[in-house]
Amino acid sequence: MNAAPADQIRLLDVQDLDVRLQQLAHKRRSLPEHAEIDSLSKDLTQLRDLLVAAQTEESDTAREQTKAEQDVDQVRQRAVRDQQRLDSGAVTSPKDLENLQREITSLAKRQGDLEDVVLEVMERRESAQERVAELTERVSSVQSKIDDATARRDAATESLDGDAATAVKEREVIAGTIPADLLKLYDKLRDQQGGVGAAKLYQRSCQGCRQELAITDINEIRAAAPDTVVRCENCRRILVRTSESGL
Repeated sequence: MNAAPADQIRLLDVQDLDVRLQQLAHKRRSLPEHAEIDSLSKDLTQLRDLLVAAQTEESDTAREQTKAEQDVDQVRQRAVRDQQRLDSGAVTSPKDLENLQREITSLAKRQGDLEDVVLEVMERRESAQERVAELTERVSSVQSKIDDATARRDAATESLDGDAATAVKEREVIAGTIPADLLKLYDKLRDQQGGVGAAKLYQRSCQGCRQELAITDINEIRAAAPDTVVRCENCRRILVRTSESGL
């Protein structure tokens, strides 16, 4: 294959832009905010699960407290009614009076026991409420960190995408001046060789594989016409000759 030396030189410009695009894409994928957001998102999921559990516990204890208070109220009302019967003098039988007084005493003990239950449930509910408040604050804090990291990631991504768009336009302009067959070969080699399809021959070394060429290969390149497209014998990339090739 033959191509004007100037076209081969421009191929290096395309290669530089392709490397630049690869670097930008890698940097975009490797932004530290990605890992930060992933880690924070996992923390947020765990905290939300804990918050739901705490809210459920608070709701359960609230119902338990209501039931316990209702039990206390029922016993209290019954004790009031018994006391009113006792005070009214309507009960005259000694045995009935004894039974009524015994029931009033029993109800007082029952009310005390139930009130202890209410206090115990209230303490558990207060603890659950404190846990809900703590977890709510932690969820809010982590969410704020995620929002901040997301904003930083989006800003960095926008900047990188802008740089990539500029590089793509520059590549299109330069590639449009290179013969189609040369560009096709370059693109094929670039796909095969990890993104580098053309390299400069510098001081008798291929800048693609970083190998110094054998003297026989150097002699062949030296004897080749300026418009001959030469290839590296080691990596098979297109070798572009310049004033620094050492020929």
